[in-house]
Amino acid sequence: MSVKMVIKLKRMVTNISTSDFKEKIFNYENNTEWKFTGNKPALIDFYADWCGPCKMVAPVLEDLSKEYDGKIDIYKVNTENEQELAQAFGIRSIPSLLFIPLEGKPQMATGALQKDGFRRAFSDVFGVSPIEKS
Repeated sequence: MSVKMVIKLKRMVTNISTSDFKEKIFNYENNTEWKFTGNKPALIDFYADWCGPCKMVAPVLEDLSKEYDGKIDIYKVNTENEQELAQAFGIRSIPSLLFIPLEGKPQMATGALQKDGFRRAFSDVFGVSPIEKS
């Protein structure tokens, strides 16, 4: 397999665990005041494998991760495997989407968004537009 093929197969959306979240996003055990530790805006998709709308959102997020490569980090949290994290954020329905700007408080949205809805949110919440295609 060529290097180009390996790079193309690489997933851009990253699954994260509770410990990854505490390290990369926010350690809610050590801090009571929100303090984002990332270096670019982030979207976290709280999902479950059995969830139909979650399955519809997954390929959209993969596409968007390429469009916004280097501008936004996109993560997925499996609520079945990471129940502590889902409980910490009061996740009661999925998909639940946590939009985390560099400055300010995160914003939660529930339900499946279409690609244009994500783009509007990235522009409105993060002030970010897709990368320019050359």
